[in-house]
Amino acid sequence: MKTFLMTTALVAGLGSAAAAENIGVSMALFDDNFLTVLRNGMQDYAAGMDDVTLQVEDAQNDVGRQLNQIQNFVASGVDAIIVNPVDTDATIAMSNLAAEAGIPLVYVNRQPVNVDELPEGQAFVASDEVESGTLQTQEICRLLKEAGKGDGATAVVMMGELSNQAARIRSQDIKDVIATDDCSFIEIVEEQTAMWSRTQGTDLMTNWLSAGIQFDAVISNNDEMAIGAIQALKTSGMAMDQVIVGGIDATADALAAMQAGDLDVTVFQNAAGQGQGAVDAALSLARGEAVDSKVYVPFELVTPQNLAEYQQ
Repeated sequence: MKTFLMTTALVAGLGSAAAAENIGVSMALFDDNFLTVLRNGMQDYAAGMDDVTLQVEDAQNDVGRQLNQIQNFVASGVDAIIVNPVDTDATIAMSNLAAEAGIPLVYVNRQPVNVDELPEGQAFVASDEVESGTLQTQEICRLLKEAGKGDGATAVVMMGELSNQAARIRSQDIKDVIATDDCSFIEIVEEQTAMWSRTQGTDLMTNWLSAGIQFDAVISNNDEMAIGAIQALKTSGMAMDQVIVGGIDATADALAAMQAGDLDVTVFQNAAGQGQGAVDAALSLARGEAVDSKVYVPFELVTPQNLAEYQQ
């Protein structure tokens, strides 16, 4: 009887171990405010589940390192892979690696170039970037009119890393809004990348100011670059009520800048929600369940009027 009980317990234990699911996660960069919220959202969500573990790796913004991480995940036999791509142009190779191994793959936040042709067992979880730059620029357009600039206004555009699909789409959103009759009075006088970085945003704005570039609005692909621009503007002695500044992501620092009266517009991208959605999609695919190839978490416009709703 004792032997039977011990054998039963062993079998039960093996069954429990077999049920455990391991997801390999490759993040483009740990040292990024938005991606930190995304990563924490995944880890906190998985921590509340039984028998689900995440193996999270930092690609350090190196596409070669990220491809190696995916190869290692495949070699170790993870149940699913989640990737926040360093370079979205490299996603075809990533998809092929996972598909050949028969391991489900979920891209999160950054749209793969093959998003419309993902292999079976792969998905994309993010927010629709067409909404992000559109909401941002429409509000900046409205604020410029409110400030009496409707007869002609100038703007500078800070772009994210151009190897990133989000930067390209957000930048195109700006131009698409400005091409409409309502906002055609806005002229873009400068546009350059500041690589999603606060420091590089500060440097770029300092260079523009030193070159004598004049503008009524700063339209930034993300909050970090917008905050960098604000720092340079304030250092130069410019009054923040003389320029409209907009970002995207609604990070904690951005909300603080809005509270201080420095940032006029941002767009909430639910990083934690995307992280949770990516984990759910990865687990469903690993269990053989159907998942939409594109799962979108809506963007939301944030202004001083509704700021309190986003301050936690």
